[in-house]
Amino acid sequence: MFIEETLEKFLDEDIGQGDITTDALVDSKLRATGQVVCKERAVIAGLSESIILLKLLGCEGKSKFRDGQEVPAGTIILEADGSGSSLLKVERVLLNMLSHMSGVATATAELVEIAKKNGSSARIACTRKTLPGLRYFEKRAVELGGGDTHRLRLDDAVLIKDNHLELAGSITESVRKAKAKVSFTKKIEVEATSPDQAVEAGLAGADIILLDNMTPQDVKKSLNLLEAKKLRVHLLTEVSGGITRENLLSYVKTGVDVISVGSITHSAKAIDMSLELHSVKK
Repeated sequence: MFIEETLEKFLDEDIGQGDITTDALVDSKLRATGQVVCKERAVIAGLSESIILLKLLGCEGKSKFRDGQEVPAGTIILEADGSGSSLLKVERVLLNMLSHMSGVATATAELVEIAKKNGSSARIACTRKTLPGLRYFEKRAVELGGGDTHRLRLDDAVLIKDNHLELAGSITESVRKAKAKVSFTKKIEVEATSPDQAVEAGLAGADIILLDNMTPQDVKKSLNLLEAKKLRVHLLTEVSGGITRENLLSYVKTGVDVISVGSITHSAKAIDMSLELHSVKK
């Protein structure tokens, strides 16, 4: 239900009171077929949502591929059938969603592959740096690319960051407050910007320590300190901040458990796709 309602809003945003170009030029009874062509290598995401989108306008969609599958350039990833006017009206929303979600999935898969090639079990995760209204679609695309969705919303877990500390007190005090007020079912994560803060968070009883905007050298130092104090066995470690495809390997080699990369959602390059329509002759 959520998906249908959201996709209907996407259509309403684009169509408005009606597609005046299509309504003026195309016979409403004309049938047509369409093929979505993926013009570059990509991990596909958004096929299932696209089929639902087509149904909302009375069209049918089918694909030989599945979400999360990699395809070469020039692949027809989706076929559609229905009213020609409806296919024209759905075209831009359909392509925007497919190209963006596939871009996110592809960017994620590339980072996951780098980590795996180097024998690391570290998870590649996204962040809450998603576009308003698109979080479900971007997080789903990350998952399809082999990544971890991290928190979907603020109610998923406690994450104590620098601004929380500015307003609420020390790491130790903040963890104490969280443990007293939040359900035991929720994990508590603390952002640390120095090795000393990482140790404080570990001693305070955090479940996860987020090593934020640290160099690989400081990340390694933090992990060594946690290890020395026998804290690491009880918690997960995560890194974030300024991590790119180019420097990912240096963070992988530190041995952290999770590597979070905001760019796979907020800056993923859209995959080049097109919809080719053909009228169905009677």
